[in-house]
Amino acid sequence: MLLLIPHLFPTARLLEAAAQDLHLPALQTLLARGTRTPCPAEGVEAALCTALGIARQQDWPLAPITLEADGGVAGSAYWLRADPVHLRVMRDRIVLADSSTLNLSRQEADALAATIGQHFGDALRPLPLHPNRWYVQHPTPPRLITTPVSVATGRDIDPLLPQGIDAMPVRSQLNELQMLLHEHPLNQAREARGELPVNSLWLWGGGIKPAVPATRIPVFAREDEARALAAFCGSALHPLPARLDKSLLETAGVILLDELTSAGLCGDAYGWREAVRVLEANWFVPLLGALRTVGAPSLRLVDPVNGQALQLHASDAWKIWRRPRPLISMLA
Repeated sequence: MLLLIPHLFPTARLLEAAAQDLHLPALQTLLARGTRTPCPAEGVEAALCTALGIARQQDWPLAPITLEADGGVAGSAYWLRADPVHLRVMRDRIVLADSSTLNLSRQEADALAATIGQHFGDALRPLPLHPNRWYVQHPTPPRLITTPVSVATGRDIDPLLPQGIDAMPVRSQLNELQMLLHEHPLNQAREARGELPVNSLWLWGGGIKPAVPATRIPVFAREDEARALAAFCGSALHPLPARLDKSLLETAGVILLDELTSAGLCGDAYGWREAVRVLEANWFVPLLGALRTVGAPSLRLVDPVNGQALQLHASDAWKIWRRPRPLISMLA
C-alpha cells in the first residue's frame, strides 16, 4: 500500500512555525519505528504515474490524460497543460499562486483564452476545457522539461521555468503574455473586486497520449488529476475513506491524502497544524494500531513534494526500543 501525503515533511520554515509544542503520539511512534528514506520530489502527479505504470516522456504526460478526462480528444498530438495562474512579485523573487486560488468563472476563462489566441495565433492558442485546466497543442513535441504546478505553487518560479533546447522562445512568449494580460479589462475588473488577476499561464505536464498500462491497482482519491489518471489506466477508483480501515492495508493500492496540501502550498502554519491533527486521529492512530498486520510489500508514506518517505513493515510494531522524539526534530 502506498499513502501519498503531500507536505507531510514540510519546509523548514513551515515546520518551525507549525510544529512547536505539537504532540502527535501515533505519528511520532511511526516515525521512530519506520525507516526514513529520500524519494523523488517531482510532485503528486509524478508519484501517481510511477505507481500506476505510466512512463515518463520528457515530462510526466498529464496533459493528454486530463484533456480527455475534461472531454477533449488527445489523438496523437503533443499537448501541454497551460493553467491560468497569478504571479506575485515579492522583494527578491516571483511566487506562483495556482488556479485554485483564482475562482475563475467559465466566462472569464473563455474570454482570456480568446484574447491570448487572437494575439498569438497558432503559436499559443489555449483550450480552456475547464476554468482551471487549459491546454495547448503542438504539432511536434517541443524539447521542454517543465515543473508540475503542484510543485511550483508557493515557490520562487525562476528555477522552475521550462528548461531545454526550446525553452528560451517559450520564456519570451510567456513574458509577452504577461504584458498582454496586465492590461486586460477583465483582470482590471477582478482587481477592482479584490480578486487576483490572471497574469500568466503555467506550462507543464507535456506529452503524447501514452499507452494504457497493463497493471491496474486501485486508487483512493478525491483530487481531479488523480482521478483522471486512475480512469485512464482502467484502475478501480474509490472515494477517499474518512478513516483508515485495517482492510485497506491488505490492498496493493494508492491512497492520496491531500489534507495538508492547501496549508503546505501557502505556508499556513495554523492550517497545517490543524490538518495534521485530523490525519493523526483518522489515519495515524489506526495505522499504528494495525501496523503488525501490514503484509508484503511494505507500507510507504510518501511526501512527493518535499522528497521524503517513511517505510513501515509489520516487524516495526515490535520495535518498542525506538523511542519517539519531539515532532519538529522527527519531521526535519
